[in-house]
Amino acid sequence: MSPIIAIEEHYITHEIPTLVENYAAMPEFTRKRLHDHFELRLKEMDEAGIDIQILSHNHPGAQIFSPETASEQSTLLNDELAKIVSTHPDRFAAFASLPMQAPEIAADELERCVKTHGMKGAMLHGMLKGEFFDLPKFWPVFAKAEALDVPVYLHPGVPDKRVTDAYYQDYADEFKVFKTAGWGFGIEMSTAAVRMVLSGIFEKLPNLKIILGHLGEGVPFLLDRTHEGITTRQSPNKRQVSFRDTFCKHFYITTSGNFSDSALLCSLMEMGADRILFAVDWPYNNNKDGTDWIKSTKLSPDDYQKITHLNAEKLLNLK
Repeated sequence: MSPIIAIEEHYITHEIPTLVENYAAMPEFTRKRLHDHFELRLKEMDEAGIDIQILSHNHPGAQIFSPETASEQSTLLNDELAKIVSTHPDRFAAFASLPMQAPEIAADELERCVKTHGMKGAMLHGMLKGEFFDLPKFWPVFAKAEALDVPVYLHPGVPDKRVTDAYYQDYADEFKVFKTAGWGFGIEMSTAAVRMVLSGIFEKLPNLKIILGHLGEGVPFLLDRTHEGITTRQSPNKRQVSFRDTFCKHFYITTSGNFSDSALLCSLMEMGADRILFAVDWPYNNNKDGTDWIKSTKLSPDDYQKITHLNAEKLLNLK
């Protein structure tokens, strides 16, 4: 039977209490699964036919620490994650959590996690104090990822308060996830992806690899229009960026939390099967919903193999 690798699957550390206290308002169902590193997690993986999870710390991970404590605390967090993976190395791998508030420390921590613990890349969350990660001060982290030949996963975080107040607050009380998974997450991360292309970072780091969840946060659907606006309407004396070529060369997308046939078809048509990887977004989405859906799609056998495991094995260098 073809293996299935799910690459955006979350947990919460037991090692650092400050990371846990922020989630007191979460439903008990979700909290229980985030804290369960083994028994319930493996049970639900087995029931759904998921062979490997790539674990990543729930938002905001190591981005919560102060710059003064970032080095020590992020080490504790990632060491615990490495211990979790080592308990079931045939079932788990991991993305490092990085203290982006201290970019040089974050770059060193990424190197340590990859070289010492065998982690498969890093996951960054949302914005950091109102700043996107395309800003040059964060580039040392991406340069380190390129040098190590590992991807960086850009994952949503809570939108900036200024955006929430302007865009979402009118309906946020009645529709709790309007500013997050219902709409705000996708707006924030699609903007982050477009800014990465415009920043020039891929000209400096031509082998950098970026992952977006949720079937690309809407970018594949808007790819042609965005390319048309950014690329063909740029004045000739300005820096030229081929949005489509840059995005399709450097970005990978996952199915996390977006089990939609039409969205998958759009993604396949715009980016191709080599750029799509399976993910669930557990525990916010149900494992079996994800695997039942991917098995029911009309993918060709070759594309199914790529999306469910071959692309992940290649991108993450999984043995």
